Amino acid sequence: MLWVKALHIIFVTSWFAGLFYLPRLFVNHAMVQDKTVKEHFEIMEHKLYNFMLPLAVLAIVFGLWLWLGFGITGIWLHTKLVLVAGLVAYHLYCGKLMRDFKSGKNTRSHIWYRWFNEIPVLILFAAVILVVVKPF
Repeated sequence: MLWVKALHIIFVTSWFAGLFYLPRLFVNHAMVQDKTVKEHFEIMEHKLYNFMLPLAVLAIVFGLWLWLGFGITGIWLHTKLVLVAGLVAYHLYCGKLMRDFKSGKNTRSHIWYRWFNEIPVLILFAAVILVVVKPF
């Protein structure tokens, strides 16, 4: 079980790194006007997004292994699963935003992206508290 838990933590941490950085790229992308710089951001965003997908899948696979394979239960876990579902939705929405930038359809300001960038931080705080403290 400890190996599965360690791998889960590694992939969750790596996935979160991407979820923190991709919206930060959006902040900078929304601020630039130069076509060459915009294209550079599009390449960076695309590569990061594609790198994040297997990390997300592996984080979820090892999390499911912990839950179903070792019988971890509790209301805290169900709450955490809701947060994970929200994180998956956030990840997929980042893909939509990335495609909007690429097609020239972005209508959001860099300020909106700064706020948007805080969502995974809040989810991380809540998930860690749920897992460590198990408040219910």
